[in-house]
Amino acid sequence: MPAADARRAGRDDGSPPVAVPSTALPMAYVLPLRWHTDADLDELTGYLRRLGGLVDVIVVDGSPPELFARHAAAWHGLVRHLRPDPAGRGLNGKVVGVHTGVDAARHEHVVIADDDVRYDEAGLHAVHRLLHRVDLVRPQNYFDPLPWHAWWDTGRTLLNRALGNDYPGTLAVRRSTFLAMGGYDPDVLFENLELIRTVRAYGGSEAAPPWLYVRRLPPDAAHFRGQRVRQAYDDLAQPARLLTALAVLPALGAAVAFRRPRLLLGAAAVVVALAEAGRRRAAGTAVFPPTTALAAPLWLLERGTCSWLALTQRVLRGGTPYAGTRIRTPAQPHPLVPAILHFPLGQKPR
Repeated sequence: MPAADARRAGRDDGSPPVAVPSTALPMAYVLPLRWHTDADLDELTGYLRRLGGLVDVIVVDGSPPELFARHAAAWHGLVRHLRPDPAGRGLNGKVVGVHTGVDAARHEHVVIADDDVRYDEAGLHAVHRLLHRVDLVRPQNYFDPLPWHAWWDTGRTLLNRALGNDYPGTLAVRRSTFLAMGGYDPDVLFENLELIRTVRAYGGSEAAPPWLYVRRLPPDAAHFRGQRVRQAYDDLAQPARLLTALAVLPALGAAVAFRRPRLLLGAAAVVVALAEAGRRRAAGTAVFPPTTALAAPLWLLERGTCSWLALTQRVLRGGTPYAGTRIRTPAQPHPLVPAILHFPLGQKPR
């Protein structure tokens, strides 16, 4: 079901959906991009064509020269197509691209989105209204279509919704706040968490409306498999999540060793119930099918396994592979949590 059917069109007071006029917004849309294949070029071009009639679109393209040239031809007249600032330095090329795009933006309100995020008009209007009140907006992504691996990963989304807020592939910020705080660290892996924490540390305000649904296209299955350990590495920036994930395999092993199958079934039922609570939050049943709650125990078992592998990468290899380099720091420490909890292996925060 389209998210527009479930969204309260940017209104967080529980009122019925309202019509959104088809008018251009004084808002910039920054899309950092680095492709090595153009298999999805036609689909993205169609999206950019629709988007360009609503907002000022800036694509910061770090693709190889031949692909960059092809993109320039395909998007001529649709978007502002830029290369990343050559003066920008950082291990995370996406963050360098975001800095370039925000610097080039002509508007105060800026949406930052991955290349698989698909806003509709109502979602853009909702973000625009929220940015009048806060410095950062964190929407809620959902996958559409929903192949098996997107169904699997939706278990994570639902648990995050039940326990707090999910981490989407898009954020929106006030440009003045972004520039005043000097942007955010380009040498971390979990760049969205880093931007959120930087805004908070600067004293900025945040909105994470669970009703603001923004569609996301799923990756292919091979890309999904390749992300498992890297995404688990993100949890090194969130000690409570990391400790919970690391406890999954020992708890499972203990239940098997002591022959307590009822404990395993009970734990799985609790996880499914928690995911179902996340699915039902803020009319989420409109975009999260009923079976997605069943994916939560499977995802948790996967994360429990991959967290040990991520920790091994940190100890033995000094970080996790990312875009031809290796990144050690998932995100800078939360200001309210002692730094030692974020650097359990002896690394000191910079």
